[in-house]
Amino acid sequence: MSMQLKIENNKIYAPILGKWVNLTPEEKLKQEFIIRLINHYGYSLEQLDQDVVIKDRYKADIGIWRNKSEKKKNKIPSIIIAAQCKAEHITINAEDYLIGYNFASSVKADFFIATNLKETKIFYIKDEPLDRKLERLQDIPKAQLITEDAQIRKFISESKTFTRDQFTALLSKCHNIIRNNDKLSPEAAFDEISKILFMKIMYERKSNQELIFSKERFKSLEKDYEENIRPSLKATGSSLFDKEYMQYLFDKTKEEFKNDELFEELDRIRIRQRSFEMIVEELESFNLSNTSDDIKGIAFEEFLGRTFRGELGQFFTPRTVVDYMVDVLDPEEDELICDPCCGSGGFLIKAFEYVRDKIESDIQSKVKNIQSTYYDSNFEKLPKAQKSKIEKKVNDLKLKLFEEFNLNNKKGRLHNLSHNCIFGTDANPRMARTAKMNMIMHGDGHGGVHHHDGLLNVNGIFDGRFDVILTNPPFGSRVNKTLKITPSDIPSEEKIKYYEDRYKEYNYRETVVKQIQDWANHDNGHGKSRGKALLDIFDVGAWSGLTEVLFLERSLNLLKLGGRMGIVLPDGVLNNSALQKIREYIEGKAKIINITSIPQDVFIASGATVKPSLLFLKKFSEEELATYQKITEETTKEIKDKYQPKLDELKATFKLEEKKLKESKLAKELRELKKKYAEDVKQFEDLIAADIKPLVKERFDYPIPVIEIHDAGISSTGAPTDSKELKETAEEFKIYRKRAKLWAEPKKETQYPVDDDGNISRLQLIDGNIVSESQIFYEAYAH
Repeated sequence: MSMQLKIENNKIYAPILGKWVNLTPEEKLKQEFIIRLINHYGYSLEQLDQDVVIKDRYKADIGIWRNKSEKKKNKIPSIIIAAQCKAEHITINAEDYLIGYNFASSVKADFFIATNLKETKIFYIKDEPLDRKLERLQDIPKAQLITEDAQIRKFISESKTFTRDQFTALLSKCHNIIRNNDKLSPEAAFDEISKILFMKIMYERKSNQELIFSKERFKSLEKDYEENIRPSLKATGSSLFDKEYMQYLFDKTKEEFKNDELFEELDRIRIRQRSFEMIVEELESFNLSNTSDDIKGIAFEEFLGRTFRGELGQFFTPRTVVDYMVDVLDPEEDELICDPCCGSGGFLIKAFEYVRDKIESDIQSKVKNIQSTYYDSNFEKLPKAQKSKIEKKVNDLKLKLFEEFNLNNKKGRLHNLSHNCIFGTDANPRMARTAKMNMIMHGDGHGGVHHHDGLLNVNGIFDGRFDVILTNPPFGSRVNKTLKITPSDIPSEEKIKYYEDRYKEYNYRETVVKQIQDWANHDNGHGKSRGKALLDIFDVGAWSGLTEVLFLERSLNLLKLGGRMGIVLPDGVLNNSALQKIREYIEGKAKIINITSIPQDVFIASGATVKPSLLFLKKFSEEELATYQKITEETTKEIKDKYQPKLDELKATFKLEEKKLKESKLAKELRELKKKYAEDVKQFEDLIAADIKPLVKERFDYPIPVIEIHDAGISSTGAPTDSKELKETAEEFKIYRKRAKLWAEPKKETQYPVDDDGNISRLQLIDGNIVSESQIFYEAYAH
């Protein structure tokens, strides 16, 4: 019989003390953890104690001895536990556990555990110097494992946190299990591993029992399902009772991630249960919920690359190139970022991490400011009670600041970045789903990613909305002239209503949806063929159907005035004389801020055969657009005036000859005259246009940095090199663009003033002016 938590009349029962104590959040966390230690890790009350004062210097919330005898002799506990009642989303960071860890180390305990409502971190005490990186373990040792030194050493060696290389290798091993046992293609095998990973994530996020989703745990849950859940399903006549537990658990996972559109409604596990159990067993020492986003994210990305390099290699942009392009465009907090052909999500992940790092750096600096304010030179001289009061206030303010990292807090800065600022779409359903999974593994930002044709407005991705575009469109393929926009491209009414409410300021139904509806219902003549040709909705479609060319215009359309973009293009788009009109079209809408040529072998590992360049543009601001249009109008008038006398002379000669031929009724000669006159006029018009373009370019002049990269940090095999050329170039460009003021950079700042009652507010300032003010008080924190 398992022990249960008991709460009555604002009291909670403490089984170690054998009495009822006052119910506080801290006490509740402590008792829940004690019960978990007893029920799931096999500890007895006789070897546990709470509020343990060790050597008169440190109070552990919970102490665990190897056995009751060592506890009675008042020896040092084997495990020292610090339970902090932070809000459930707050990650445990170093400053929260370092004092406890250092003390546990000084008294030579075996383990130190830090826990809060969100997570549990387990450390083993090393013999090496304390300034080395602390070694984390994946799970709490069970009672029978701490009785002897040899068993402790064995547990430690088997339970260390995996490196990302180990995780990548492990994912590849799981992939091979499926390919060997179930004979699935690499892509289909990847889909099955993804399902298992998310089943594991779901369990480890929600588990208040054992931390790891292990084979043993799966079998235990399966037994409970067969004995209790399945019979009740059968009794109620539910068709679900036919499902084995593996499928039942996957259905629960689909429900958990329903809003994320990760899985199709009819998706199921398509491998044998034996394969499923083998994979769970391989992964069981790896806690996905408790592992850093850097480790699991990059490992997942490397595994993706190994799986899809062949047929789907075009969906992967080398990491060094992605890093460079994001560094060059330097996205800021609150800017909207999009990749209209996002592939596996590389650009979106890097942009998310890049801005998240800026937010975290800002919050940490604000925490240091609070600490320096309250822990001033007089602090050490204060009485102990007053010190405790100040420490409590500082911790309270820190907790409120850390709410900015809460992805579930709709007012938080990280939630805003994740849910409102990152968008992408891909026409390949597997890649759209993979991008979502990839982003979840990296820490989130996946909600704005969709499966859809990136050339069309959809959901939150529509014209004139974005500050930053980063993309690597497919090269070389062409959009067929017969490809039309159809009613299937129109969003469902459910989605229309959702986005209409979300984007009220854009008049979403009228400006976004109506446009797609009009194109889908366009009458092409004679009432027979409906649907506008996809090429016809693009200006450049009149000159080229190449996908990279269409995405060039598409990306510019998505940008706000003054927005900036980086796009990977084949050199031909920049150099081919046949595409001159397209270059002129782009130059009439945006400034070129950087052209970076990279070696051809950078993309060879991804299956590309053409030499690429990285083109960076800044869409004209309102002022620049007005200036460009004025220059164009004045130059056009000037050149037309220059040629007008010759055109007038040509027209006068034509009219005279026309009159003579009409009077002579020479129809054939008249037709030839008109044809010759039209050709001559066209020749003059071409001369006028040819004279206008270079003159406009001369008068709307600005420097264009052209950069040649010799080593982009990746070889033709896809292996990394030691080159830092791209990184150093990005740093140099940042200095240049700030000096040249390539784009408007208002000085943004977030401040957190504290009032006399300890309430903290968020002030957002631009150029020193307050643009928004909000109280830092969140539901999760309040609870």
